[in-house]
Amino acid sequence: MLAQLDQLYADSLAQLNQAESTAELETWYKAALGRKGSVYLMTRQVGQLSAEERPAFGKRINAVKQELETAYEQRLAELRSAELDALMASSAIDVTLPGRKQWHGRLHPATQTLREIYRIWGDMGFQVYRSRDVETDEYNFELLNIPQDHPARDMWDTFHTTTPGVILRTHTSPGQIHAMHEYYPEPIRVILPGMCYRYEQVTARAELQFHQVEGLAVGKNITMADLKGTLTDFARRMFGAHRQVRFRANYFPFTEPSAEMDVECILCNGDGCNVCKYTGWVEILGCGMVHPTVLRNGGYDPDVYSGFAFGMGPERIAMLKYRIDDIRYFWGNDLRFLAQF
Repeated sequence: MLAQLDQLYADSLAQLNQAESTAELETWYKAALGRKGSVYLMTRQVGQLSAEERPAFGKRINAVKQELETAYEQRLAELRSAELDALMASSAIDVTLPGRKQWHGRLHPATQTLREIYRIWGDMGFQVYRSRDVETDEYNFELLNIPQDHPARDMWDTFHTTTPGVILRTHTSPGQIHAMHEYYPEPIRVILPGMCYRYEQVTARAELQFHQVEGLAVGKNITMADLKGTLTDFARRMFGAHRQVRFRANYFPFTEPSAEMDVECILCNGDGCNVCKYTGWVEILGCGMVHPTVLRNGGYDPDVYSGFAFGMGPERIAMLKYRIDDIRYFWGNDLRFLAQF
């Protein structure tokens, strides 16, 4: 039996040294040292030996297992090293090739525009005031002089929630009331940026969710001339000192008088395109003097205080500034578009 064991050891060792890959080595291990391997099967024959022969055989077979395990580990390390060297040789790095460009994260164009708006208004003494996205009907409409069943509500296609009276804000104007309630009786000079939501048809000029930056100034002796001068200064800081602007009379329930401000279309330089609806002008904000009812709802006496308010769309401004002809690009998450900014 010992002679058979020694022969098995010699044959197994020879086969081990003949293995040329780690795959062949795994096959050898299963055949020799696995649970159904030849060495394991040899241990099951111990019961056929006499009591005198068993100790010597047991000692020898343990030594064979240990020596084959050691030889296997050494051979495995050799083959792994050889295969790694072959792999590196077959895919060696050519140090003369140009390096690959590293892509870096960057700010979304809407965020870049928002930050520029913050900077300009900050230079003019306005601070950022945050208000909530989920509003009540009272703050979004009623306190802004838009009572229930008022036809002006048709101007804002509203997303309602399952809780009566709770909606997604359709504009950042409710922040005016929050700001007035917080700052009364002090003068106010704030901008209120945030996301707005309207159930509208998505087109090249309109989205169902969009950023808006509301502005509010409340104090004594504030006039329409202050409003026009401030907004004209903003437009020229944003689009260039020689960019033309115009004001058009309009109607908003929370301002009186009300107006819209247009900027000469940068995309077509006033010649007409699909973004400006072939008029040569793009409306970037609505504005007006704060309605006395809104001032009163905010806690201010309209006989003592006056103010102006405005609301602008940063995406619309970014379209003009960067010559973007479709507002849907902002939400498409197309890296070919975003990587340009």
